Amino acid sequence: MAVRKLKPTTPSQRFRVQSTFEDVTGSKPEKSLLAPMKKSGGRNNQGRMTMRYIGGGHKKRYRLIDFKRDKDGIKAKVKSIEYDPNRSSRIALVFYEDGEKRYIIAPNGLNVGQEIISGKDIAPEVGNTLFLSNIPLGTVIHNIELRPGQGGMMARSAGSYAQLVSREGKYGIVKLPSGEIRKVLITCKATIGSVSNADHSLERLGKAGRNRWLGRRPRTRPCQMNPVDHPMGGGEGKSSGGHPRSRKGILAKGFKTRKKKKDTNKYIVEKIKK
Repeated sequence: MAVRKLKPTTPSQRFRVQSTFEDVTGSKPEKSLLAPMKKSGGRNNQGRMTMRYIGGGHKKRYRLIDFKRDKDGIKAKVKSIEYDPNRSSRIALVFYEDGEKRYIIAPNGLNVGQEIISGKDIAPEVGNTLFLSNIPLGTVIHNIELRPGQGGMMARSAGSYAQLVSREGKYGIVKLPSGEIRKVLITCKATIGSVSNADHSLERLGKAGRNRWLGRRPRTRPCQMNPVDHPMGGGEGKSSGGHPRSRKGILAKGFKTRKKKKDTNKYIVEKIKK
């Protein structure tokens, strides 16, 4: 996986950095695994705008991803690695021995023709899904469940991964991409390896129009608004607008928004490092 910088033949090409897509092998998605996606344009059921800066964008369909990996003991062969417009990582189309087809999050190093499997007491190889009780300590993992059978919720974006640090009783101690160390039940599943498309963070859109293709409308800076529209609005000239905060007045850029008495706090061993 790599990125390439284009020659500045036009102003929009000058700063553009795009993916080479050399890891993508499939051009058309599997029809049986597609679902329609309706755009709201940021409007609710009364037609009123409830979310700003959303609208337009290219028409796309949702790819049904298997986050649960619950076909235990049945081998699957990787048919193709594909681009997914709904996520930053690549996805892999796998054919199971019983004839079923599914999409999974493609880990880094997964190749076409490779066989993967999920379940108990299997080899901890890239693409295989195991229970945390069976994964060797120090292994790099992704697509981690928070509750048994729920499906992977953590470490799913491009290039992200977590690490199984240790086990304490019925819990596995997992170090997350944010630096947070957290307890997860050892009956939860996780997939071996890191997520594909690690160079996604190096990509640059190059022009405003490319943002519009993604369904993002131009965003107005709060300090350019009037006091009636935003707490940071108003002032003479290019004034900073005071402490950064949201439109509702909640402080931003360093202000902690997590509830102090949240139920899941007991599972956090070490909080996110600044």
